[in-house]
Amino acid sequence: MSTQLPPLGLYIHLPWCERKCPYCDFNSHERHDLPEQAYIDALLRDLEGELPRLQGRSVSTLFIGGGTPSLFSAGAIARLMSGIAERLPLEADLEATMEANPGSAEAEKFAGFRAAGINRLSLGIQSFENEQLSALGRVHSAEQAYAAIGMARAAGFDNFNIDLMHGLPGGTREQAAKDLRQALGYEPPHLSWYQLTIEPNTVFHKRPPLLPVEDTLADIQEAGESLLREGGLDSYEVSAWSQPGRECRHNLNYWSFGDYLAIGAGAHGKATHANGRIERYAKRRQPDDYLAAAAGGFEVGQRWLDESELPGEYMLNTLRLAGGAPLANFPRYTGLDTAVIQPTLDSLCERGLVELTSDRRVRCTVVGWRFLDSVVGEFF
Repeated sequence: MSTQLPPLGLYIHLPWCERKCPYCDFNSHERHDLPEQAYIDALLRDLEGELPRLQGRSVSTLFIGGGTPSLFSAGAIARLMSGIAERLPLEADLEATMEANPGSAEAEKFAGFRAAGINRLSLGIQSFENEQLSALGRVHSAEQAYAAIGMARAAGFDNFNIDLMHGLPGGTREQAAKDLRQALGYEPPHLSWYQLTIEPNTVFHKRPPLLPVEDTLADIQEAGESLLREGGLDSYEVSAWSQPGRECRHNLNYWSFGDYLAIGAGAHGKATHANGRIERYAKRRQPDDYLAAAAGGFEVGQRWLDESELPGEYMLNTLRLAGGAPLANFPRYTGLDTAVIQPTLDSLCERGLVELTSDRRVRCTVVGWRFLDSVVGEFF
């Protein structure tokens, strides 16, 4: 059975922050004198090495993440976007997302990002309470968070995401609900709402804060979901909510087992090749090593997925989606017959954890979604 090439996105990593948050395990580094021009030069050299992975496709989405990409000047982002357009075939309705923090928000800068071709902002707000922001080590205040949303709208961003966390140090159901009400008052097209987790190799892992107990977390989740639905948002992925039709297309491509080119320090990519084989790869993690790399020397890790891994890899992504994915996409994107996963599907359906909808989509049930890790594990 042949593999069909899936849609293609582009991820770009800008690795610097004003200050590293104590909960963050992303590839981010504190630095104030940003080597903007040198880094844009490196990104564009890196991108040229990605061209063979296009396999005749155009790019439908791009996402600039970090770090704090909004620390970069509007001029640097304009140069990056222009360089990308010169090297890649971009679809006319390209979704171009950039992460931005309120602490680095400036009205003129936001307008510059929009003029450069960024048409979607993801605002890392996390909370509208100064006490919670301080506990999270954030560099912005609640007042700056409010101002950033206003600046984004004034700059012409009618498509934006508000990033919020719950289950924060000393957090309560009331505090989490207040944050959500504040966010919903801005009628955001998209809202990412997820629980703070303690990750290895973070400050919080070494010095854990006092977090809400399990019963409180369950109450927060239940009450929050009700508020989000009342606010007109639908859950389409484990931690993502949106107005109808305003889902993040870039992230949908991830969760649908699509492909994505990757440039920048520590960026990870996935590419399907014409022979049906699927590779995952990574770029040099340390910014200084990345900047020092010559053309062709950005990549440090690459592996081809084995057939035995594909069922688990595919389900790890698609079962995160509330609507699941068409059963027909499994053979289309993996090259494997559905008979490979049928016994596991049958078992999970019998136990009420997964269902096959009338239009032949495989998705978790409400119960299955709450035990997603266990459900996905059965496919590995």
